[in-house]
Amino acid sequence: MESPLTETGRSTAPSARTGVYNPEIPLETLGADGFAAVHYNILEPGLVESAIRRGEGELGRGGAFLATTGKHTGRSPKDKFVVDEPSVKESIWWENNPPLEADAFERLKADMFAHMKDREYFVQDLFGGADPAHRLNVRLVTELAWHALFIRHLLRRPAQAELQSFVPGFTVVNCPSFQADPERHGCRTETVIATSFEQKLILIGGTSYAGENKKSVFSVLNYLLPEKGAMPMHCSANHAHGDPADTAIFFGLSGTGKTTLSADPERVLIGDDEHGWSDDGTFNFEGGCYAKTISLSAEAEPEIYATTSMFGTVIENMVYDPYTKELDFEDDSLTPNMRCAYPLEYIANASETGRGGVPRNVVMLTCDAFGVLPPIARLTPAQAMYHFLSGFTSKVAGTEKGVTDPEPTFSTCFGAPFMPRRPEVYGALLREKIAANGSTCWLVNTGWTGGAHGTGSRMPIRATRTLLSAALDGSLNKAEFRIDPHFGFEVPVAVPGVPDLILDPRRTWHAPEEYDAQAKKLVNMFIKNFRQYEAHVGGDVKAAAPKAA
Repeated sequence: MESPLTETGRSTAPSARTGVYNPEIPLETLGADGFAAVHYNILEPGLVESAIRRGEGELGRGGAFLATTGKHTGRSPKDKFVVDEPSVKESIWWENNPPLEADAFERLKADMFAHMKDREYFVQDLFGGADPAHRLNVRLVTELAWHALFIRHLLRRPAQAELQSFVPGFTVVNCPSFQADPERHGCRTETVIATSFEQKLILIGGTSYAGENKKSVFSVLNYLLPEKGAMPMHCSANHAHGDPADTAIFFGLSGTGKTTLSADPERVLIGDDEHGWSDDGTFNFEGGCYAKTISLSAEAEPEIYATTSMFGTVIENMVYDPYTKELDFEDDSLTPNMRCAYPLEYIANASETGRGGVPRNVVMLTCDAFGVLPPIARLTPAQAMYHFLSGFTSKVAGTEKGVTDPEPTFSTCFGAPFMPRRPEVYGALLREKIAANGSTCWLVNTGWTGGAHGTGSRMPIRATRTLLSAALDGSLNKAEFRIDPHFGFEVPVAVPGVPDLILDPRRTWHAPEEYDAQAKKLVNMFIKNFRQYEAHVGGDVKAAAPKAA
């Protein structure tokens, strides 16, 4: 049994039912019953107490909670399924979302609910989305108390008075100790994440990695929002102090710097990972942040670093001194994907509303392990559409099970694992909104410079911050630009505070001819990858492709 429960896995709770909830919708309305105890909407102190009582982890410095997740230290995308149901059969991107037969889902649900009998569970009723017009009411049912603490940080918390009339629009049941049977349940391994849109139910078993909770909710919103004309985005967002209309969004996969770059003390943080873009503006899906902590420092990222010793912050898969509980930010022996989860209010400059205006600047972050792309480039709307559908980056070690070194990858819309619909649906939405708003689009490389991974070095974060600041305050638009010979986008020639050499990646390589060969290789990868979208985009987007040598 992977999850750190009590020795028997049974409840040690003194009461069968505690907390505040809608009495007309107890957990039993799911069709499950026989629980030893159910704790509804317990606040942070109670969840920390419960997690320690149950032996799920330890109390760290400042009252942070220290947890480990066993063999699963990242998402398990190959174990994620969508139930094949009539209402979604024509709208799901099945190539990206393996189908699960409805009968297999029923067996999975029955077996999981039977496994849950005589055990203690924690329920959190939360909102996915800061905009009341677009938010989703979500009920999270978790076997682990610290998972309830995690998701309470990561989603948005209703007022106590709202809980008594809360009606879930979707329910997530997360039971790490349940082991799926691939033959009986139609899945791949003992780990399963299965979503039924008709039953409005997600079942998670066989993994203790907390990120599966929030990404399941994100995937549901990614399906629902396009029907309302709202664009769901795997991005961070911030806005200028005193001017919510000056909003910027940052697309990017895990490890590209979304959390770090959006937590800018000079701007107000709307959120770090998941947002929607409606006609009324930008809104955060979440109420907290889930930040990577490897090599985190007080000097480079003081706001995030400070949260690691605040009460209730969940520290996931970090090595620490067993006596002092001091965290080791460099020891990745458990996983390079070590993280902390904390409520948004732990960041001093965070937005109280989780909302901003329609984006003036759209930033696409990529971690280029080839060392080819410049640190920043300005894109035309057609180029923005091309790079959004391409979603080029490198998977960083630890973000997915089995990834140990950066791997070049194309993840359409900078979030393919979370896209239930065809990518062209999201691409068309983004293009429409960019056209309506006149946003300026930037491609920012936070990957390698001076050579590929293994030879070059990571892009200096100070240079990236300086370039982004110039882009967001408008001064970069006044710079002199050159046209990149391979990709055709505009690259600044000189920017105050940034060495000119970094702006021209070819000049950073010891052997320019090796750079040329590497650039040719990357261009051909772009062209090959984009063939799958050519039939679905206009001529100007196809013309925005890089030029093969």
